[in-house]
Amino acid sequence: MIHQITLTEELRASLAKREAAHKYDYGHALVLSGGMGRGGAARLAARAALRVGAGLVTLLCPQAALPENAAHLDAVMLQALPDSYSLRGLLTDPRHNALCLGPGLGLPRALEMVPAALWGHRPTVLDADALSTWENDPGPLFHALHDQVVITPHLGEFTRLFPDLAEALKEDALTRIEAARHAADRAGCIVLLKGHETAIATPTGEAALHLATGAQSAPWLATAGAGDVLAGIITGLMARGLAPFEAACTGSWLHAQAARSFGPGLIAEDLPEELPKVFRALQL
Repeated sequence: MIHQITLTEELRASLAKREAAHKYDYGHALVLSGGMGRGGAARLAARAALRVGAGLVTLLCPQAALPENAAHLDAVMLQALPDSYSLRGLLTDPRHNALCLGPGLGLPRALEMVPAALWGHRPTVLDADALSTWENDPGPLFHALHDQVVITPHLGEFTRLFPDLAEALKEDALTRIEAARHAADRAGCIVLLKGHETAIATPTGEAALHLATGAQSAPWLATAGAGDVLAGIITGLMARGLAPFEAACTGSWLHAQAARSFGPGLIAEDLPEELPKVFRALQL
């Protein structure tokens, strides 16, 4: 079954007003960052996770990158993460209930951190470097993935992991939905193939399509960092308790809606800050 993602009552319910509660009732998302000079993408994701409603968000970075990130972060918390053993230690705390890896992470750090993150079996978003680092041999990644993971490749990253499916897509032998379904079945996780026609599929064959075309187009999303914000939005929604497929669908809609709300002149930093306006327009 294929769903077209629109503002349904189910989607509105998933974004409904929060009851008075403790911040930990809305989850604690962990966003991993790379070294010095590479933190911008992860900070975008972390800010988006917090804006979309995660109770707490912590950015984890190498010790040397702490001063740089501290200069940019206030509500997002900050902690040094020297190695994968430290990440496994953090994941013994069940309050750390969603992760985001990839934006600005760096390929060597991704190679170390992704297996540790997947070991924790938490709802997890993998994007950017967390996908590209497995280009030459995606088998170990596919073996470690599970059904609580959402991978969010653009077409280039999709090609690195699924070259045969990407070629079939290029030749019009597969639709985007079909390619995403095959990829999800192979990888054993949720696949969100980004684009103006975003296809989302689960390993069990459930699929959704988000069309940002025509009157619903959002051309301003063609800007550096927009994908990092999407990864953060999905992570924050999972921290709040949405199931991964639901978070991927809802996050895609919110991402495009924020871009349409802002309009021309959009840069990635604007997207998290536009989310409150979107929520108000929905009377949430």
